Amino acid sequence: MISRLRGQLLSRDAEGVIEVETAGGVVYEAEVPLTVLQRIPNPGSSIELRTLQVVRDDSVALFGFLGTGERELFRRLMVVKGVGTKLALKLLSAYAAPRLARALAGKEISALQQVSGVGKKTAERLVLELWDKVADLAMEGPGGDKAPTPPLAQEAVAALVALGYNFAKADVAVRRVLENEGAESVEELIRKALEWR
Repeated sequence: MISRLRGQLLSRDAEGVIEVETAGGVVYEAEVPLTVLQRIPNPGSSIELRTLQVVRDDSVALFGFLGTGERELFRRLMVVKGVGTKLALKLLSAYAAPRLARALAGKEISALQQVSGVGKKTAERLVLELWDKVADLAMEGPGGDKAPTPPLAQEAVAALVALGYNFAKADVAVRRVLENEGAESVEELIRKALEWR
């Protein structure tokens, strides 16, 4: 089992496939979520990945992550019936691991449905099976505990999405307001979030 990969980044593509050459000259190909791809260095740089090797009857694939929390969430997602590596990658490509964990812990069905390939039933199954198993991963930054999204924020984000805003951008705007100014009502939170945009 390959659990860590350290070496020189040889290539990366827009789809999230990267190649890493180890000190011994072996080149590994790994798939990474887009949220990880955005944070890895340019080709020619040194890189260290936490990896998960998935062996199936017809294939062997290596998935790479910058943090152990990302890898662990990927592993937990795949335990859910109907969620394979492709859908787990899509989920972690749409949302950073802490945000995805908060969506699961906060039972945010609408947030999960924003991901291509996740319908209502799949979103409900993900929440049902994982909401109480991901609280330890719902942290932002080193050691910074984040509680599941409060109902006030969930309502504000849902309202912004209903107005036609992108879910991820609406979520960021609402969180910024809560962290910097606060709000007494959903209406005030929506108004302030619109000003942040």
